Amino acid sequence: MKLVGYLIFAFWLSISVYAYPEFQKFSQMNSGRTVNCAMCHTHPDGPNGAAFGQIGSLNAEQIERLNQARAAFDPGRDVNSPILNAFGNHIIKTLGKTKFLEYRSRPKELATALGTSSDLDEDGVPDAREYLEGTHPLNKANGNPWLLFVHNFKRNKVHVVLIFLATVVTIYGLVNLLRGAHAAHELSQLKK
Repeated sequence: MKLVGYLIFAFWLSISVYAYPEFQKFSQMNSGRTVNCAMCHTHPDGPNGAAFGQIGSLNAEQIERLNQARAAFDPGRDVNSPILNAFGNHIIKTLGKTKFLEYRSRPKELATALGTSSDLDEDGVPDAREYLEGTHPLNKANGNPWLLFVHNFKRNKVHVVLIFLATVVTIYGLVNLLRGAHAAHELSQLKK
């Protein structure tokens, strides 16, 4: 049993770790926001380490999935890397590993390559724009405030209209109630 553990540890040490901080640095500098590795990785500190979602914590099946994801050189291959989140897997599936690596020296162009059709968290802000703005592409509460407002207004416009109408009717009723109370008070003053 110890031998298996040593073999897994030796295999882990022999795996070259691939982290690409160029993209994180660009997103952080471009947006002025603090951006961590969790934009693309399952762990906010990236793939290095032994915590959940890092290479040191992977079992044999996860290492196999990691190697399959690393071999996805061409676009269109389904990727399910245990160290990448849905956005990281989407990048590799959309571009392929080869094209992705080409953007290391030009991280701004990654957004253009991803296009505007993908919105993994369905918050109305394309994932590529969230990358540029330093917001999290998998958190629907994190994004450009105006775009989130417009998107949520469109999604909930019936509710917003009903709340507006209920407010108008309530105010109308309160105004008439106060007028009636004032008229009753005036009438009682006249009778005295």
